[in-house]
Amino acid sequence: MTTPFTLFPETQWPAIPSPYAAGVLGLLFQLEQTQWWPADMLRAHQEQQLRVLLDHAYATVPFYRERLTGLQSADDWHRVPLLSRRDIQLAGASLHSTAVPKNHGDVGKTTTGGSTGQPVTVLTTGLTELFWRVLTLRDHFWHRRDFSKSFAAIRYTDDKDIAQPPFGARVDSWGSGARNVYPTGPAYLLNIKSSIDEQADWLHNVNPGYILGYPSALEAVAKVFDARGWSLDELQQVTTFGEVLDPESRSTCERVFGVKVVDMYSSQEVGYIALQCPDCDNYHVQGENLFVEVLDDAGQPCQPGQIGKVVLTTLHNFAMPLVRYDIEDYAEVGEPCACGRGLPVLKRILGRQRNLLVMPTGECRWPVFVSEDGSDELPPFFQFQVIQRSLHQLDLNVVRPGGELSADEHALVERHFHKVLGYPFKLTVNYVASIPRSPTGKFEDFISLVR
Repeated sequence: MTTPFTLFPETQWPAIPSPYAAGVLGLLFQLEQTQWWPADMLRAHQEQQLRVLLDHAYATVPFYRERLTGLQSADDWHRVPLLSRRDIQLAGASLHSTAVPKNHGDVGKTTTGGSTGQPVTVLTTGLTELFWRVLTLRDHFWHRRDFSKSFAAIRYTDDKDIAQPPFGARVDSWGSGARNVYPTGPAYLLNIKSSIDEQADWLHNVNPGYILGYPSALEAVAKVFDARGWSLDELQQVTTFGEVLDPESRSTCERVFGVKVVDMYSSQEVGYIALQCPDCDNYHVQGENLFVEVLDDAGQPCQPGQIGKVVLTTLHNFAMPLVRYDIEDYAEVGEPCACGRGLPVLKRILGRQRNLLVMPTGECRWPVFVSEDGSDELPPFFQFQVIQRSLHQLDLNVVRPGGELSADEHALVERHFHKVLGYPFKLTVNYVASIPRSPTGKFEDFISLVR
């Protein structure tokens, strides 16, 4: 059991936290109870909070005045139009509240990285920041992390001059989630724009207790460790975020690093959407902070086993409420979790809408690039990215050791992609020195330019 910081040096145990830490711990204590509530009880409290938010939005946010007119009950909810990224861009200040409650703290803003090609800016408050910090602690406690260990993150940094290889940056705390509440070991940071070899060298030198990073980057780093016969003898766990964690990436990281991989589903606009269950690979929606819908093509709620678009409503952002925000992600709804938590369950996170492969028939599929039977093994690539140019044409950008493919290797690659994608697309192979990430360091292995 980790003991919080104490306000009184003479009373180290039991600790007496500062007013700020007491607020964090008080909210965390409530979440420890609410996670076990039955689903219908949690939904009732969500609707209660939602009514408060919608009354505020109707009264103080010009954008919502017409959208929320006539909304009388939960039965009317489906009539509220979905909020798109384009809506947010065009709405501008009309989405801002004219009367943010003063006790919600300072108003700030956050801008998405634009991995969808449509960056948006969202206002935040001290209250939304508080929920972010408390849910960070929930994730730490769910996964039984040892605060005395060190923590290493490879991620995007706003300041291009900090966290550069070979040394990165070092701070004395794991970050704002634990800062001023619990003592922790040091944290280390490296900019994601460093090379994979630089990331591997840095992690090997830091030898952290925990790692946080993008799945595709950590999978590539794991392959470097595997090739060099390296290990991290202090490592307890790997946490991934920011991209879809596919089974191959999870398997590679767990095999090479020898620890469990824990994923989280979040966005810059709203913070944590769902955290991986501590007992299995399901994702639990953070229902105390967000109302999350997964909708089919007809706009109806998906049932367990069905895949649909993820639609979010923030419950505590009174500076810029996002009501039925279509984040352009898809997810599969899960059955109630065997762990007993009443929080809604997502079984899989499937990525963004533009990552759908459009077949010549017009059918859309989630592209998978690995044969289910393990046959047709691809030649060695450092990295690859598939871009759909048309209904019949794909570009394969590859970073490859040893030069271009031989004729036999090229034929093997064509057979492989024809097999796993279920259609003989015309495949053009382009040899590139590197495949760029988005401005915030996200990598997408498939991009469709076909609508």
